[in-house]
Amino acid sequence: MTGTVTGSTDHVVVVGAGLAGLSATLHLLGAGRRVTVVERDARPGGRAGRLSLGGYLIDTGPTVLTMPDIAEEAFAAVGESLRDRVELIALHPAYRACFADGSALDVHTGAEAMEAEIERFAGPADAAGYRRLRHWLGRLYRAEADRFLDADFDSPLQLLTPDLARLAALGGFGRWEARIGRHLRDERLRRVFSFQALYAGVRPERALAAYAVIAYMDTVAGVYFPRGGMHALPQAMADAAEAAGAEFHYGQRVTRLERAGERVTAVVTEAERFACDAVVLTPDLPMTYLLLDRAPRRPARLRYAPSAVILHVGCDRTWPELAHHTLSFGGAWRRTFHELTRTGELMSDPSLLITRPTATDPALAPPGRHLHYVLAPCPNTDIGPGAADWHDLAPRYRDSLLRELDRRGLAGIASAIEEEILVTPADWTGQGHAAGTPFSAAHTFAQTGPFRPRNLVRGITNAVLAGCGTTPGVGVPPVLLSGKLAAARITGRRHRAASGRPVGRAAQGVRP
Repeated sequence: MTGTVTGSTDHVVVVGAGLAGLSATLHLLGAGRRVTVVERDARPGGRAGRLSLGGYLIDTGPTVLTMPDIAEEAFAAVGESLRDRVELIALHPAYRACFADGSALDVHTGAEAMEAEIERFAGPADAAGYRRLRHWLGRLYRAEADRFLDADFDSPLQLLTPDLARLAALGGFGRWEARIGRHLRDERLRRVFSFQALYAGVRPERALAAYAVIAYMDTVAGVYFPRGGMHALPQAMADAAEAAGAEFHYGQRVTRLERAGERVTAVVTEAERFACDAVVLTPDLPMTYLLLDRAPRRPARLRYAPSAVILHVGCDRTWPELAHHTLSFGGAWRRTFHELTRTGELMSDPSLLITRPTATDPALAPPGRHLHYVLAPCPNTDIGPGAADWHDLAPRYRDSLLRELDRRGLAGIASAIEEEILVTPADWTGQGHAAGTPFSAAHTFAQTGPFRPRNLVRGITNAVLAGCGTTPGVGVPPVLLSGKLAAARITGRRHRAASGRPVGRAAQGVRP
């Protein structure tokens, strides 16, 4: 049995109105707690924020929504439904993968459509291998969902369950890339089912096969887009929480926590003081530990995931070959990961995620205009260029990205730009993200499950952490689960686990 907050928990202050804080808020409200949310920005969302520029509505954070049933669970905690607040559009294809040799593959989450596409692309042997791989990914997810993803850990001994044996039998403690290679011979196909290792901050050949559960979310369970952009999800969560009685205070930066002994008694901003019985802290780990005036003792310092440069461009044209999500792979796949995680160099042959949200929701741009989001992974500031270096490096790197996009088929993109925003590790650092990365601590074995920073802090009896730096980890579904787990630490209530519902069918009436 995992530990819970002791003493009174009637009034909880949640610091941060990002996805983790909003998830915690909804689950706390559902358990009868009074909740006050304090957010430094002018609106909810956190990393999943929103910018408006020249009529373009720009999502500043994640562009991929998977496992919406986890968000549905948060709405259900207060008697609401995700589908009543947000229109989710299922993406077909989920991704388009484009390779350096000129070939392209549409990634479908439907089994028959994907099998047919793989047979066209790589032949019947790999189509049969895909069937086996899909079955294995489903079994992997079911083995992990309750005991590893939707679970708190107070001790590594909690791993000693029948699910651990099932995970081992499935090869979960082998290597991700090697496991994919058992099913698929085509090297390009292997990338499609292993590029997600970037989310975990580990090279595919080194990442545990257990992390392939991310590929399950991306390639099996379904990929969705909320009408109005990804920011529509946190906005809807905040609206539902406010309707259920939560009190929101925006534009308030928390400066300190008042304590009496081992309990936090108040959250203090530059303008107000909020007394509390318990607190949920969602800022990045260094900021949280600074507020708490303590950090857990670890045998080694945290290793952080690679960072990213993001170029948001509003254009007077688009390129029809772009899907909603397009993966543009460079040829030097292994070298790319070595540069990002070992040598700290910028990618010499970049692999890019290009998102065109106006392909699904044209209202995100002025009439006849198109919005593009280009994500280029880069080293974090611990091993690569420092935050100060990016002030000079940023314009040169922006120009090199545009030249590379032009070379890869987006002809004339530089001259098509009307509005743009470039985000670099210097900006992530300015937002308080350790090592200049929004992806927090990497998912190495020593930083996963019971070895990841806990959501309880020794010596503080009524503070709980949530967000991508703690349990269970990085990505929209884990971050939403982190809020749910934080709420459970306070209320002692465990809700139905994520695997207890049909996977990927969160919103009955999700638009196909």
